[in-house]
Parts: sequence; C-alpha cells; structure tokens
Amino acid sequence: MSSSLVAFKNQNYAELKRDCIQRRKLFEDPEFPANDSSVFYEEKPFGIVEWKRPGEISSDPRLFVEGINSHDLNQGDVGNCWFVAASSCLALKPHLWKKVIPDWEEQDWDPKHPENYAGIFHFRFWVFGQWTDVVVDDRLPTFNGRLIYCHSNSHNEFWSALLEKAYAKLYGCYESLRTGQTGDAVVDFSGAVCETIDLEKEAFCKDQGKQKNLFAKLLEVHKRGGIISCFIKANQDEFEFKLANGLVKGHAYAVTGVNAVRLGHGVSNNVQNESIPMVRMRNPWGKKEWNGPWSDSSEEWANIGDTERDKLGLIVEDDGEFWMSFEDWCTHFTDADVCHIVDSSLTCIQKAWNEALKFGSWTKHDDPVLNRSGGSNRHKTFLQNPQYLFDVKKETDEVLITLQQKDQRIHKKAGHGKNVFIGFRVLKVELNREKRMCRLRSKKQTGIKLFSDARSVFLRCNLPRGRYIIIPSTFDPGEEGEFMLRIFTELDSGCRCEVA
Repeated sequence: MSSSLVAFKNQNYAELKRDCIQRRKLFEDPEFPANDSSVFYEEKPFGIVEWKRPGEISSDPRLFVEGINSHDLNQGDVGNCWFVAASSCLALKPHLWKKVIPDWEEQDWDPKHPENYAGIFHFRFWVFGQWTDVVVDDRLPTFNGRLIYCHSNSHNEFWSALLEKAYAKLYGCYESLRTGQTGDAVVDFSGAVCETIDLEKEAFCKDQGKQKNLFAKLLEVHKRGGIISCFIKANQDEFEFKLANGLVKGHAYAVTGVNAVRLGHGVSNNVQNESIPMVRMRNPWGKKEWNGPWSDSSEEWANIGDTERDKLGLIVEDDGEFWMSFEDWCTHFTDADVCHIVDSSLTCIQKAWNEALKFGSWTKHDDPVLNRSGGSNRHKTFLQNPQYLFDVKKETDEVLITLQQKDQRIHKKAGHGKNVFIGFRVLKVELNREKRMCRLRSKKQTGIKLFSDARSVFLRCNLPRGRYIIIPSTFDPGEEGEFMLRIFTELDSGCRCEVA
C-alpha cells in the first residue's frame, strides 16, 4: 500500500492555514465554493440553502464532544446511509479515524487562542491506492438554521459534518453521495480489502454449520479491527421501506459489535455455560430499530446477568443501535460487506501479509498485439487483456485478490459516472513461464470472479505451490478504464508487471 500523500487539488493545508492566520481571514475554499454547485448537479434540495460556519450554529463549536463514538452520527437529507454507516464504524476504530482526521487536536477549536482558528480543516482518504489529503473550509449547508446533511447528536459537535463535506468535495458535490456502497467508503477510510458476502444466495439462514463458520470469521475480523456492514436488498420502489420487524430495506447498517453472549441469569442452571452468537447493529438514522428477539426491551435480556450486560454496554433507548441473534441476522439481511484491515508490517501480531499492488488499464487498439481490452472469456479476444504473473511459494497458501476500477462517481456532475462490469480469472501455468498466454487450452483454471459493476471485486482462495497468471478484464471488449490489482499472500508472490 502506497504511503505517499497526495494533496487534492494541489491544496496544502499548512500553507493555506498559515496564510489565513497571517491575513486574519477565515478560509473560503475556491475549489468547493459555498453555492449550489457544491450541493447538487441535478436534483435541487428543497428550500434555500444557507451556508453557515459552526460558530454561527453553536456558541461553543467543537470537532469532538466527549470523544468520538458511533452514536455521534445521524444521517441527513442526502440519502447516504452507506457513508454514515461506514463513518459510524470508523468512529469505533481509533487507529483508523486518527489517520482519516489527522492532527485532530490541533484542528479543533481552542477557546484560549481564537486567533489560531482559520476556518480550515483537512481529512485523508485512500483514493485508488494513495492517501489523499482533502482541504475544506468550515462553511456548512443549512436550512432553517439546521444542518441539512450528516450531523451529530451534540449540537456543537462538527467532525461528522466536516468529514462528509470533505468526502463530498472528493466526489464532486453532496448529491454525488446519494447512492453508494458502505464497503467502498470503508476502503476509502482505511485502504482495507472489501469482501462482499451474499447471505441470501449462500443460504446461511438454512445451514447451521455455515452460520457457525461465518460467525467465527466475523468475530475474528471484528477482533482484528476490521469493519462490517450489511443491508437488505430492495427493488427501486422498496428503498427505505420499513418492515414490520423494524428493519429498513435498501438501507445500510453498521455492525458495531460481534459477541458470543453468555446466558446465565434468570434461567435454569442447565444453560449456565451456554452462549448465543449475537451482533450489535446501528441504523444511521439514529432511530428505527429491530423489534424482534433481543431488541432493546425484549424479554430475552432477562436471561443475561448484570455483569454480561455491562460488558456489552447495553443501552435501552431509541438511539438506532440494537442487538440481534446471529441466526436472525442471517435470516433477515441479504448482503454483508466485510472489510479486512490487512497488515503487511513485520511487527503484526497476527498473520502478516505480503501485498503486491499493480496499476494497469484496459485500452483498445486495432492491432491485436497492442489491444488490451479483450473483454470476458466469452470473446476470442480475451487473452488480449493485461496479464500478470505471480508465484505461490508455500505448499498451500491462502490468497486474497481484489480488482478495483477507478471510481467514476466524480464524473456524475458531467452526466457520466457509471462503472463498467469487471472481473478476473486466475490460471495455473508452467513454472518456467515468463510470457503472455496465447491459448487457453490445457491451462488449469483456478479461480473465477464473476463480473460485477461494483467498484471492486474480491476473491479468497487456497492455491497450491506454483506459478499463476491473473487476467483482469471488462465484460465487453473495447471498454477502457484504469484498474488497481492487489494480491495478498503470506510469502512474497513476486508479482510481475504485465508480461510481454
């Protein structure tokens, strides 16, 4: 993962702040002005938007009030529950949010030295393989004196609103955040590897063995600092439709806890040592909770002792956070994004990974030798796509592969912004191969990632020792675009740039 830092729009936070303090002027960002162009490109919000600085909204503005936690955020009017869910998860991970919000103590208001406040903040996002520093001024869109978009439960806390503004600037405007994937935002916050699990297709609700294995996996991801979110599929006319059980279709939820909860108080002795797999969820709306078993005031909590309740931090109020049994979670949710924080440092206590990070592009050319946009293997031009060699050096190694196309969201204002369908194939080849493959015959296919128009696709597989070629492609030949390929192995894979 690249550690270099890129200044978005070539704006240097330290220089801009220094200049504002010297001139005794509050920063006004020319790259993201306080006007309608920063709010929308198509659908104008209701009412007249008035831009206000935090000091005009609160007499005692703060970046954080009593620290940072997942209860700080509530979704506003932009319909970006996916972003707010990711931000709620971010708030639970100090090692992550301190990177996204750098120098947070220095950035905060200092009542003792108001002369040092310049109305400027900066946030960092992992954009297509590079950490990117985004500068914003503190003017926020309001309507009738209240923040229109993401806001905190505390009237004088502004970290979430400013973070959202920086993210909106990165992608063009607030309206560009109307739809998205929670996993994509988490990757932008962390450089994580996102694995999407189709709970419905895999039928976890019907298989206790698969449920047990999945819970163990999510518990491990959570312990290692990973981030998990989920949602219920919805048709176009079902988005944000509330079900009788309190859950909302087409709506992203943050998983804020994964625990095996011990039973023991208020039930017979034969369950003293039993435990039930459970997950804690948060609705970005800050309200509307699950009302089934293990909801806030359900009778099931009578089976839990006070010590266990305290350990779980159980809060009985309509704050958008609630518990569910893992069985119910598998039954009612259809998809989950599991974001692995992959550590490649030698000091990592758990498994350390070797990462091969390669950038490439699909480019079309009339000459088959030069063409690099061959489409899927349904087309005879498939092998004209970029090809990458890598080695598995252990007897058997767990390999993680993720292919990400360059995010098109930034082009929405120009009337574009749609992803193409992408996927890849992994093929086992001869140990001495150094050249491109020209034929598919007799080559052993190891892994296929079906095509998706998501920003990224992921594959986890166990591969035996040997040499492999991975072929990333678009579904249709002739489509162009940039991509980033990441391959994680326990031992260095020696991944080569595209072979000739």
